Amino acid sequence: MDATALARNLPPSSETRRSQAPTPSEPPRSGQRLGVGRFDLLTRRAAETPGLISFAGGLPAPGEFPRTKLGASFVRALQAPSCPALQYGWPEGDEDLRSWIAGQLRRRGANVARDDIIVTSGAQQAVSLAAQMVRGPRARIGVDPESYPGALDLFRSLGMSVVDDGSHVDAYYLMPAISNPRGRRLSAHERAKVLSTLRPIIEDDAYADLGFDGAAPRPLLAEAPDRVFHVGTFSKTLCPGLRVGWLVPPRALRADVLKLKQAADLQAASLPQAILEDYLRNEDFDQRLVRLREFYARRAARMELALRRYLPRWRFEPPAGGFAIWVEPDAEPNEAFFLAAAIEHGVAFDPGSLFRASGAVRPFALRLCYSSVARDEDLDEGVRRLARCWSEVA
Repeated sequence: MDATALARNLPPSSETRRSQAPTPSEPPRSGQRLGVGRFDLLTRRAAETPGLISFAGGLPAPGEFPRTKLGASFVRALQAPSCPALQYGWPEGDEDLRSWIAGQLRRRGANVARDDIIVTSGAQQAVSLAAQMVRGPRARIGVDPESYPGALDLFRSLGMSVVDDGSHVDAYYLMPAISNPRGRRLSAHERAKVLSTLRPIIEDDAYADLGFDGAAPRPLLAEAPDRVFHVGTFSKTLCPGLRVGWLVPPRALRADVLKLKQAADLQAASLPQAILEDYLRNEDFDQRLVRLREFYARRAARMELALRRYLPRWRFEPPAGGFAIWVEPDAEPNEAFFLAAAIEHGVAFDPGSLFRASGAVRPFALRLCYSSVARDEDLDEGVRRLARCWSEVA
């Protein structure tokens, strides 16, 4: 998939909120924020820019999708007697798939059985189900200073107050294994602190298997199964097109969660589950994870070198895993203006305000995704383009 096609895929990734685009000819007004509808127009402009290199969107590398093997699993799923892949299924999902997921979590130290797993339509539905269970009148949910935009929007749509200042909250949403957008691991001190609050926790484990230093760490689910809603997905490690995720709610609440799930969509789609179950039964998924960690670690290292070479005054913390680097430049230009100007220079990124509960544009920051560019060389060229744009705008 080329850069233009990748840019065209940004809005459905649920990584971005939509907005209205200024043109580079407009004066850069300090503090202007990307509002509703603006970012959509900017990404559409990016899609129409020939040769654009996109560091936006949080997409996995399309070259790493196991197309041939998934195709074989698709055929086998359709050839099964009675073809359950094309039939209705149970709200909790495929039995064998749930057994596989439970086994993976037990390897990480969680006491999980097959019947604890609820298969969902991607991680987004799992977060939604969990949020509906912790929601109350004027509920406050605590998040990191920078967090996943799809979750922030979801919480607001449910009438929750999103809090990132450490004040009193009724529940937490965290990505302890590998966070988005910073690619950080939650420290032992931070883990202990959040567990000590005895509040419900939505644990989003989307990037847990993509830590550069090896296998996924022990989840919070293993420490507090009575109040952790554990969310997982195959979107980052296999492909998002299958839309298969899962939720492990506290056992006392499983029946209530299942009622919500059934009311929402009856069940996650049978065909993707059947394809996935066949793939996992016939392929070495652990070896795939090893390859993916090496691939994304190499990409991250190359982008780090390019940033140090072409934008040496920009600050960033090397990620521990995941798809992106969170960067804090050395000046405070108008965010929307700089993004529009960058697109004119043939490069796109995710503005920092999208990841903040308040939508604050300061301190100025951006997320640069190294995951889905077409070639390794595009990392160097994309950063060079950012540097040229920065020299004109900042």
